[in-house]
Amino acid sequence: MNEVDLLVIGSGSGLDVASVAVNQGQSVAIVEKGPLGGTCLNRGCIPSKMLLYHADMVETIERAAEFHIDAEITDVEFSEIVREVNQDVQADSELDPAGVAFVRSTRSVRGEGRFVDERTVEIVSGNDEGSRIRAETVLIAAGTRPGIPDTEGIEEVDYLTSTEALQLETPPDHLVIIGGGYIAAELGHFFGTFGSDVTIVGRRPTLLPEADEEVAEAFTERYDERFTVHTGHAATAVSEADGSVTVEARPDEYGEDPGVVGEESVTVTGDELLVAAGRTPNTDLLDLDAAGVETDDRGFVETDEYLRTTADGVWALGDIVGEYLLKHSANHEAQAVARNIFGSELEPVDYTAMPFAVFASPEVAGAGAREGELREEGSEYATRTYQYDKTARGSAMKADGFLKAIIDLDGEILGCHIMGPEASNLVQEVVVAMKAGSGSVQDIRDSIHIHPALSEVVQRGFSGQFERGNGGHSH
Repeated sequence: MNEVDLLVIGSGSGLDVASVAVNQGQSVAIVEKGPLGGTCLNRGCIPSKMLLYHADMVETIERAAEFHIDAEITDVEFSEIVREVNQDVQADSELDPAGVAFVRSTRSVRGEGRFVDERTVEIVSGNDEGSRIRAETVLIAAGTRPGIPDTEGIEEVDYLTSTEALQLETPPDHLVIIGGGYIAAELGHFFGTFGSDVTIVGRRPTLLPEADEEVAEAFTERYDERFTVHTGHAATAVSEADGSVTVEARPDEYGEDPGVVGEESVTVTGDELLVAAGRTPNTDLLDLDAAGVETDDRGFVETDEYLRTTADGVWALGDIVGEYLLKHSANHEAQAVARNIFGSELEPVDYTAMPFAVFASPEVAGAGAREGELREEGSEYATRTYQYDKTARGSAMKADGFLKAIIDLDGEILGCHIMGPEASNLVQEVVVAMKAGSGSVQDIRDSIHIHPALSEVVQRGFSGQFERGNGGHSH
């Protein structure tokens, strides 16, 4: 039996807590069945955003004629793009994904671990199979994996998940995507830009159902112009024959608006199928019952406000807790866990103004409350929507996009949602105002903004006349 002070299961953001433990002089063991760095570095945000930047470059060149510039793409080395990105990712993982020189001070166990009691884990695969590690403190940071819907025929079809799609060295002729969330949006943009016909089959009435409804509707309209989009449809069966994959889909229960949702079943055939239907927590691989760690009805680890699980001495963070399936959220939770394990007083994790971004085309970002949530709660609020092209920089860019600001009737910022160029950067000012400032619209209005810069979209979006959620005017 190996005994350590801290055992970390998963090597994504859990490495940040391990680093603090090492600096505190503790002995640390890390159990990881794959390469160090977790989903984000190896098969998630880092490789996908590196690939997507190439698509953005292609799109920029293709738009050159709008600016009276004669430009032409004569060749694209697609396989080289994919190989270079994946080689860079592999090199980063092999060096030091935590960004600190602590890995040599820990025991890194390659394999899959399962609990045998509250704070003991047995390695069930890899070179250390059969060995056990016991720790005073355990951190569960084992993440999620692509979710596969219970669709007829899915097990007999050679489909892609995001993991395989990021390594595909030839763009499909026709890519069919099951799912309408951010992975579907981003990979649809990537392969579509490089010449694939793309068909998206999504259950919800719009793509990006977790975004504000106004943004989601506008985004869906843009994608419907670019690709074949079947929202409000659930895939019921898939089959494969002669190198083609066929998806059958019917109108789904989410589709309550016949003006948005197709009323008829559809059949789609392509040469590649990408399943992007959400994520599944890896809790079923850990035998959590043996540790007394409870999960919710979706399978995510139950934690309290401090990120303690139901087992004494066992903590959890990241995607596996299901709060926000975002890398920056996991990093934020890692800071909270480190403070609570090694600090003198417990502090609840603060999710105020947690931002998100979708690196598609158009780009989407948001933070805070969505209008639909506020409407369902019966809250009093006001909104203002401001177009990019009303600013000098937005007009020069011929930018087609908008910012939606949401405030309460006292001027407190409740949310901000953006669709358009640099949305992921523009929303950050609002996050700072909500988190570090007073949280008032005056924080943005009173700040001096560079003219003419794209940040004026934010300044002007939070200035001027707001419309109350139930009609009338405010501010």
